[in-house]
Order: sequence, then structure tokens, then C-alpha cells
Amino acid sequence: MRQGLSADLIARVLGAAPKYTLAELEAKFPPRNLPDGAFVTRFAPSPTGMMHLGGLYGALIDCKLAQTTNGVFMLRIEDTDTKREVADAVDIIKKSLDKFGLAYNNDPVYGPYYQSMRRDIYHSVAADLLARGLAYPCFLTGDDMERIRDNQKAAGFPTGIYGEFARDRDLTDDEIMAHLDAGDTPTIRLYSTGNPENKIFCKDVVRGSIGFPENNEDLVLIKSNDGLPTYHFAHLVDDHFMRTTHVVRGEEWLPSFPLHVQLFRMMGWNAPNYIHTSTIDKIDDETGKQRKLSKRKDPEANVDFFIRDGWPVDAVMEYLFNIAASGYEEAKTKGAVKTIWEYDMRPKKIPMSGALFDMKKLEWWAREFIATLPVDALVDRVVAWANEYSDEHQKMQVADTAYLSAVLGIERDNPKRIRKDFITWRQTLETVAFFWDDLYIPNTEFEYNRDALREFLAVYDAGDDKDAWWNKVVAIAEKLGIKNGDVAMNLRVALSGRTNTPDLYSMMTVMGAARVQQRIKNVL
Repeated sequence: MRQGLSADLIARVLGAAPKYTLAELEAKFPPRNLPDGAFVTRFAPSPTGMMHLGGLYGALIDCKLAQTTNGVFMLRIEDTDTKREVADAVDIIKKSLDKFGLAYNNDPVYGPYYQSMRRDIYHSVAADLLARGLAYPCFLTGDDMERIRDNQKAAGFPTGIYGEFARDRDLTDDEIMAHLDAGDTPTIRLYSTGNPENKIFCKDVVRGSIGFPENNEDLVLIKSNDGLPTYHFAHLVDDHFMRTTHVVRGEEWLPSFPLHVQLFRMMGWNAPNYIHTSTIDKIDDETGKQRKLSKRKDPEANVDFFIRDGWPVDAVMEYLFNIAASGYEEAKTKGAVKTIWEYDMRPKKIPMSGALFDMKKLEWWAREFIATLPVDALVDRVVAWANEYSDEHQKMQVADTAYLSAVLGIERDNPKRIRKDFITWRQTLETVAFFWDDLYIPNTEFEYNRDALREFLAVYDAGDDKDAWWNKVVAIAEKLGIKNGDVAMNLRVALSGRTNTPDLYSMMTVMGAARVQQRIKNVL
């Protein structure tokens, strides 16, 4: 067995003696007191910019699996990549989870939940690895590693620090001390004993057992520039001591799967269960081919797009959830469940093929969801969105909530025939904008029958019920020798500027006599 470093030398290498022993860490972060079968999941984004739709998809699966099993869903901020960190990114992440109803439970016993605040924990585990000879201090500089890569490429070898190219893996104590005395700051590297000619088998909950070549690379565990861990090492330490039972992540992490399993086995810890989900794809408008949703090309890749455009968050979540649990739509259609939180999600049912994001299908979910809202709930959501995100015109539309309620209440009194033309809160206000005089746009292309409009003005009475009103429309049509629908269309366009509107009588009732008369007069 390889000889490890002494306690004094470990303290020199790490810059200080470790704060904890492994036994103390195990006591500090005890097993969670949860029911049998409860899942402990975590959403662990890096604060490097926007919240990607794929991240929301993964967080939804994390949250739902925990909720279904009476477990725990955590938010962990992986902020060890200080070069790529973006200001306010954590606020964006938290705001997105809150907006979409994904409530996390960060029990302080298992915190802190920012990796940058867990340095003592990582260093204590690294100290254990150094003491057991399973890790070593490496003093290779950037120039050293560039030369190694160039030589490897020239010889046709895989690039990386491994085997004979891992120059410092067997330094003596005196050589390590000489480097430290010279002011050199080491990285801490894994002392890998893997052989890529051998296979390691890793079990994915959905995909089953997958064979990979063993990892033989001496990967960096602790970085030299800031003493923080790499993703791989932080993932090992945090998931063990936060007692994570299930790791849900994108299939792009499959190549790292054997390394992570190797690290857990090296520590003698049980690895969590892994679920590698498919990427969120779309059909490219130019090529017609399926590709990964791109944060550079696709505005819908950014979760903020849906928030600012006023998409009902419930509908977005239902759509994403139906991608992950394809039986949900049928269950809801049959009335077996009302929301995603009533549907039992089973990990093995999560699809492993490319999840196709279709805006038209999302629109369907949005129409269906909005159609279920009572008028007061619809108004509340539209007003809340407009006050935070809309322009001045739309803020004007929501200022008089009584009038807005009357406008949005048209054709919502019959639950079997509720209108389904609303998709987003922004589009809802745009759809009904003609009800406000400042936003009404006259139709200058429609060829009006002005005689029909004059005849209607002459007999119009705002107190008429619908039958009396319609009888007058019929009488005008008979007098002028035109169709009933022609009279109605002339009124519709005169009042709204559009040929397609909600129920005409209801529209006129909400507008009121003065507005109806003035708009017809303006056309004449």
C-alpha cells in the first residue's frame, strides 16, 4: 500500500491543519431522519448567468421525486468556479425556483449550501486522502501541463495528467518540502489506480448498468489558485455529507459517471443513485433537424423569457412535467389528478431519448390552464404580471380592475364553452386591448356598410337583452337585403377594429353605450 503524508506535511501542503477528522464530519452531518424510501435530491447550479430551461426541467424532477416520496429537495450553489461567476446569478436562480413553485428545504444542519463556504470540509477530506496515499500534492505549472499536452498530442496519446505524465505523483517528502519552501502552491490530485483497459460498471436508475473504461487520470481535487475543490471532488463530499440519495443530472455528465463512482468507492462511501436525463431539444427552424436547446440561439432557453413574457408558470411546469412523466396528460384529461403535485412520479418512467420542446404544445397547455381559472384569479395574475413586467399601455389596462374583470369575464360563464384564446398574460392584454380607447386601432381596410351602421345607431338601446338586440340586427338585415352576419360583422369591426372577437353582444355590454355609439359615429 502506498505511503501517505504525515500530519505535519499535510498541514504545510493545505496551508493549515484540517479542521475535522472524517469521524467528526460523520457526526456533524448525521443520516437524515426520513421515512423508508424517501428521496433526498438536490438542484446544484453554478451561478454563471441565466437559469437555463434544462436546469428548470432537472429541478422539477428533483423536487417532484422528493415530494412523491416524502423526502427532501435541496438547493446547493456550486460557486467554486470563481472565474465564471456572474453577479446576481444566485438571485436569478432563487427567483426562478420561487416563481415556478419549486420549494427547497435547506436544513441548516447539513449546510452551508454554498460550496465556497465549505472549504474546511473539503480540506479535511483531502487531508484524509493525503494521509492514506490516495491523493498527492502536484506542483505542475500551467506551462508544464501545456508542454505535456503538446508531447501527448505529438505521440498520439490521450491528453491529461496520468501514469508517466503525472510527474509529481511519487515525490518524496523532502521534494515536497523543497517546493513548499520555494513558495510553490500545489494542487491536490487524485492518485488514480484505474486502468482504461478495464471496465467499471455503473448503474443508472433508468438506463441500467453501463460499462465504462476505468479512469486513470490524476484529476485535480483541490485547486491551487483559491484552495477550492473542483466539481468532481465537491460533488463527492457534498453528496455524501448532505446525505443525497438521488442525483438527477443531464446526460452530458455520463462521461464523468465512472470517475464519480470511483471516488465514492475509494472513500468507502455508498454512492447516491444516479439518473441521467435527456437534454431538452428543439427542431431547428433552418435545418429542420433536432438539436439541443441553445442559450445563444433560443430565447426560450432562458427561464426568464417565460417570466417576462407572462407565461402561466403552472402551464410551463405541466408541460415540462409531461415530458418527464408522459402519463400525466392522460391522467389529468381523465380527471384522475388536477395538478402535477397529485401525480406519482416514478423514476424508471423518465424518458431517456431527447426531450423535444415544442412551443405549440406549450401554448396548448397554457390555453387549457387559463381556461380553468375563475375570472378573479385570471385578473389577479394578469394584474400582478403587468405591474412588474409590462409597458405603460398595459399598466393602464390593469389600473381599473373592475373594467378588466368585465372584459376578461366575457364567455367564461359556461364551463363547457370557455374561450381558449389566452396564452400568456402579455398576449391576454394584447388580445383585449381594443376595449381601451387609447389602444383601439381603427380598421381602415374593411369595406363598411355604412347604412347598416346608421340603422343600428338609430335603434340601439343599451338596455336591450340579447334577444331584443339580435332581433334588431335581423330587422336591419331584412331591410337592407343583406345577411344577419353582415350586419354583425360591420358592428364587430367598427367596435374592435378586428374581424375576430369574443361574443359581440357581451362585448358591447362591457364597452357601454357611450363607447359603442362613439366608435360607430367615428367610422361613419
